[in-house]
Amino acid sequence: MQYRLILDLNLKRKVEVAVISDVHLGTYGCHAKQLLTYLNSIEPKRLILNGDIIDIWQFKKRYFPKAHMSVIKKIMDLAANGTEVIYITGNHDEMLRKFTDCEIGNISIVNKIVLELDGKKAWFFHGDVFDISIQNAKWLAKLGGWGYDLLILLNSGVNWFLEKSGKERYSLSKKIKNSVKGAIKYINDFETVATDLAIENGYDYVVCGHIHQPKMIVKENKHGKTIYLNSGDWVENFTALEYQFKRWKIYNYDEDKLAPFHADEDIKEIDVKDLIAAITIVEPPKKKNKSN
Repeated sequence: MQYRLILDLNLKRKVEVAVISDVHLGTYGCHAKQLLTYLNSIEPKRLILNGDIIDIWQFKKRYFPKAHMSVIKKIMDLAANGTEVIYITGNHDEMLRKFTDCEIGNISIVNKIVLELDGKKAWFFHGDVFDISIQNAKWLAKLGGWGYDLLILLNSGVNWFLEKSGKERYSLSKKIKNSVKGAIKYINDFETVATDLAIENGYDYVVCGHIHQPKMIVKENKHGKTIYLNSGDWVENFTALEYQFKRWKIYNYDEDKLAPFHADEDIKEIDVKDLIAAITIVEPPKKKNKSN
């Protein structure tokens, strides 16, 4: 006889600050199910959406799957349950900039924000302000965005075939970015400009998105030093930033995903052997000592 158990998924990690960016809801490249799995695995005090969450540039009425809508619903649920949600506008969702400084319940919309974390200043912004191609030739940047989306769609087909063959996923766009000298220079310049400004203004952390390159590194110049952080994306890297116990870490879905958490539900029927596997990955909460 096969026994089945109901696993109550209250084993969520408490996180002081979680940062996600470059989700690009409404595009073929968005991996909404993986993001839902991640959001279902945490209980953040603050959730910072650091730009390009909804891709308004490439939004199509005919393509907005249920999983994409579920991401929005999940964020709204988090806010309703007490999480402070800060939506920082990016270039692909720049239309929201007309609502800057608006607050609806626990959700606020800003272009940038400085927060104090355990006595240190953290500067959050998307990063497109440094992108000359966007500032001076928006139509060209949009054309590049469509080309990128086409490449991601092609990559999805390649990865479907690889997964069916039992092979690892492969990122064409990441390979191109990491091999093109111009792209490498742009990323380095982006990091240098961001950190120089952070040091000049006395910020201990500078937290960006935009370039889809997850990173955490100490950057220094003759005037001082700061920690540069980038939350990556949910198109290629499936990464987020987390702040807890006075420390930052990069969460990587492919490396850190928690088996018990699923995209569509908080409770799931599982076999006994799956339960055993689950509790070896997630440490169950300690029982409180009963008094009297």
